Amino acid sequence: MSAPFSSPGELSGGAAASPGHLPRSAWIEVDLGALGHNFRAIRRSLPAGTALLYVVKDEAYGLGALAAARVALANGADRLAVFTLSEAERLRSAGITAPILLMGERLPEELPWVLRLDLEPCVGRLEIATALDALARQQGRPAPVHIKVNTGMNRFGLPWRAARSWAAELAALTGLRFEGVLGHFAQSDEEDKTFARVQLERFHQSLEALRAAGIEPRWKHHSNSGGALDLPEAHLDLVRVGLLAHGVYPSRVCRRLEDLRPVMTVKARLVAIQEVEPGDTVGYGMRWRADRPGRIGVLPLGYGDGFPRVRNEGHALIRGVRVPLVGGVAMDALTVDLTDLPGAAVGDEAVLMGRQGAEEISAHDLAALKRSVSYDLLAGWRSRLPRLYRHASPPNAP
Repeated sequence: MSAPFSSPGELSGGAAASPGHLPRSAWIEVDLGALGHNFRAIRRSLPAGTALLYVVKDEAYGLGALAAARVALANGADRLAVFTLSEAERLRSAGITAPILLMGERLPEELPWVLRLDLEPCVGRLEIATALDALARQQGRPAPVHIKVNTGMNRFGLPWRAARSWAAELAALTGLRFEGVLGHFAQSDEEDKTFARVQLERFHQSLEALRAAGIEPRWKHHSNSGGALDLPEAHLDLVRVGLLAHGVYPSRVCRRLEDLRPVMTVKARLVAIQEVEPGDTVGYGMRWRADRPGRIGVLPLGYGDGFPRVRNEGHALIRGVRVPLVGGVAMDALTVDLTDLPGAAVGDEAVLMGRQGAEEISAHDLAALKRSVSYDLLAGWRSRLPRLYRHASPPNAP
């Protein structure tokens, strides 16, 4: 994703635009009021003593990190998390002062920027912990860190099996302030929670090893959105949510919260209609052939914007009706069969993801077309689609 998105307006003709963006007849609407509502709902679902961290990496999965972070912090989120230094720098430059967890692992050349931006990095390698300790002591102020424990994800973190050894080594590093300790579930949103509970037990063993070494971090956290929903025993001091706050559940089987609202809607306007006769084909590769006289509508959005590159699969919503995609999705355009929707006209608004009338196309529906998951689908919407922000409700709104 590119720099944080500015707030578009609505120009004549219905094309979305913003300062710095020329009009375009395809766009993403971000309902910041729904985002604030969702944070208040998630906050109410958690125990009173459990803090709420909002993961805003990759432009808050496509919403726009700065706008989303401001709404979250005003509606119950206590802390933020990002993955890259540049993501953190954009938030700090815009005046965000809330604690920011820097996820992942760092290399030595990144560490001065970690301190300069006042971040709380995850530390999952003793070499990096030692380097950060030396740098912090040089600068005369302790560096707040979150100890990352590998409880079974086998990606980042210190191995839970060796917790007593590394806990003792960390305890000797006087330049570090152990602000938190965390793990990450590999499978928290499936019906079978067996391995999630194994990971949680390993995490508790690691906490015991830290206590034995004299380390008692303030924030102990292992839950992502799936854990926040389905594993109350894993809420501990803090839970981390991203997708859930956007009104998208991490799976079809996890618990539902009351009245979560969708935040992101992908829209476009019909920009052309072609009349076809039996035998006519549509699109590259001639993969769809008309078997009757009909009308083909063109929407100016394609795989260059993040829509799945499919052929003859999927739907759009136009005038509250689900119409099929036909032919292949191109980089900048996709085509729909309007034959059974004779009133459709150039300029009509189409929904590619979201609700229109009684119909809905969900992120999970589009992810299935992409043969992937909703996280990938949402983060894949490109920055060339203007973001049109709807105003947030005040924090005390119902």
